[in-house]
Amino acid sequence: MSIKRTFDFLDYALKTYPKEDAFSVKRNGKWENFSTEQIKKQADLFSIGLISLGFKKGDKIASVSNNRPEWNIIDIGMEQIGVVHVPIYPTIGEIEYKHILTHSDAKMLIVSSKERYDFISPIAKTIEGIKHIYTFDLIEKTPSYSEVINIGIEKNEELSEQLIKMRDDVQENDLSSIIYTSGTTGLSKGVMMTHKNFVSNVLDSEVAVPKDAKIAVSFLPLNHVFERMLNYLYTYLGISIYYAESMDTIVANIQEVKPHIFAAVPRIFEKVYDSIYNKGLALSGIKKSLFFWALKLGQKYDQTKNQGIFYNKQLELANKLIFVKWREALGGRIKAVVSGGAALQPRLARVFGAAGIPVLEGYGLSETAPVISVNRMGEVQAGTVGQILDTAEVKIAEDGEILFKGPNLMPGYYKDEEKTKEAIDAEGWFHTGDTGELNGKILKITGRKKEIFKLSTGKYVAPELVENKMKESPFIEQLMIVGDNEKYTAAIVCPAFEHLHNWASRHNISFKDNLDLITNDEIIKRYESEIETFNEKLDHAMQIKKFSLVCEEWKPETGELSPTLKLKRRILVDKYKVKLDFLYGYTDNEGFIQEKLS
Repeated sequence: MSIKRTFDFLDYALKTYPKEDAFSVKRNGKWENFSTEQIKKQADLFSIGLISLGFKKGDKIASVSNNRPEWNIIDIGMEQIGVVHVPIYPTIGEIEYKHILTHSDAKMLIVSSKERYDFISPIAKTIEGIKHIYTFDLIEKTPSYSEVINIGIEKNEELSEQLIKMRDDVQENDLSSIIYTSGTTGLSKGVMMTHKNFVSNVLDSEVAVPKDAKIAVSFLPLNHVFERMLNYLYTYLGISIYYAESMDTIVANIQEVKPHIFAAVPRIFEKVYDSIYNKGLALSGIKKSLFFWALKLGQKYDQTKNQGIFYNKQLELANKLIFVKWREALGGRIKAVVSGGAALQPRLARVFGAAGIPVLEGYGLSETAPVISVNRMGEVQAGTVGQILDTAEVKIAEDGEILFKGPNLMPGYYKDEEKTKEAIDAEGWFHTGDTGELNGKILKITGRKKEIFKLSTGKYVAPELVENKMKESPFIEQLMIVGDNEKYTAAIVCPAFEHLHNWASRHNISFKDNLDLITNDEIIKRYESEIETFNEKLDHAMQIKKFSLVCEEWKPETGELSPTLKLKRRILVDKYKVKLDFLYGYTDNEGFIQEKLS
């Protein structure tokens, strides 16, 4: 069958490989399965319920939810009658909720839980356009989305033909969704996505998925374009999707489900690696020696080269003795993992690849639905984002910016013609804001154009490049590189506190709390040593000359990171103004100490 619209994927799956566990979620300690047929029937009834409530093509409905099978029911139910789905991050603040719900012209809001309902409903009730608020979870005295399905059951015979007509009326260039970019500054923009944008990207991205993958674990937010597209891709390929309970249960859920594939942002791979590394440090004797021998071997791994019989034999032994445990920690059946959303440290791609866990790093943006390029099985080139998709056009501008054309490119930002014209030029090229290099069809990202700054010496610094290099240290969780118009590069460093606590204990360093820890002379010297080690791998201008440690973790919930774990630089600059002033000599040491203690 021809696939032109997002809801065609489920029809194709139902016809080609219907499954009892097409979508699954763990509730009350048990996995609950939803069959392909069940999702299809519920989605049709939801559509009929919406028709009965007066919804028509072009109307908008917002959702705020965790990953769950019901998300697919409402998504398909909306889109097959031309209603536009506006999925929203569950973790944003009141100002952003009000902005998105107002700006999107949403007429209905569906939320997952009582916690979300209690927070959002007072905001939604102040917005004139929103007529209905429903929840997935059953909450006393609160309308459930199942009420819409019940309307569909009542009106099924009466409105089923109208559903068919409305489905037929949906065309590939019609709006499928508005996805509000999380952004690192200012209010989010509404990225308009057509059915063609999603469908073309799914069909093009199929080349990166192992042919024998049958089970996936999903934990990145479905409201994000990356996991949304993968959700459609898994459905199209007949891969069962198991939604993790939460970010805290990912490892346990993966070990239960034993998936063949999952996707994550680089910070999750960094955390997995750091956890493994810390376990290696805790070993002793021959076990510890073998662990770090295998690790060193893995850092030399290159899937595109034959490194000779001696290396291959060593790697084979390392896999039997050490790396087999890595695979077991991920369920033991992983065929590939997909990385996106930010730059992945090349060493991680090499080490995981050596361990028989291929990391397929890709590149794209919300505006491109999202994939522009991706590494393929057997062709992983660490340090690159792989081969550009077959239908993609990419060129590098004179200033190094990556420009893109393709069927997955958004038509524009919702109700914002000015920003659309800034992003897509008169010739139709989308200006990604990222800088890169193109070697044939292999793309490499070198930085973020707007984030590259110039020192007062005239030298340019790409902060993301420095940050990724420094985060190779197990002592560093996050850091922000600064220095625009200053004499030298400096950094605000967020320590990896779990690793730091363990290290401090092993070296008999006592501390009351994190503030006490980061002001300890031995700790500061250890960080000086770490930073100097990685400085040696950087150009002189990019080397960190001064740094300051912080005593709190950076999280999306506390505002320092975006939902996809990217730095919110403007917020961090404001938060640590006194530290930054101290680093560049604009305040004295006493002021710096006062700020740390406040």
